[in-house]
Amino acid sequence: QVQLMESGGGSVQAGGSLRLSCAASGYGYRFMGWFRQAPGKEREGVASIFTTTGATYSANSVKGRFTISRDNTVNTLYLQMNNVKPEDTAIYYCAAGDMIIANQNSLKATYYRFWGQGTQVTVSS
Repeated sequence: QVQLMESGGGSVQAGGSLRLSCAASGYGYRFMGWFRQAPGKEREGVASIFTTTGATYSANSVKGRFTISRDNTVNTLYLQMNNVKPEDTAIYYCAAGDMIIANQNSLKATYYRFWGQGTQVTVSS
């Protein structure tokens, strides 16, 4: 059973930086991702990474600002958030999946089986 625990959320001013971490336990997942959900909006895929190839994918809204990475030695997923904007305010979730999927589907929540509890990120203008 895979368990995921996010940390690193908080409040930051626009233009600032924040790094989210996700400690993972268990094995067997093929890809991991970060999702976010703002009040009244649907959950949105932010960035994903395949555990074997290291290939990463990002939503257009965060390209050039957010970077996903993974440290296999400590089984931890990261999301480095730079130049944050008020519209980045949301609850951020870490997720993992064990299906065989096409790369372009890795930002779709439906393919993920394991989810963390989420961490709040608030960006003030």
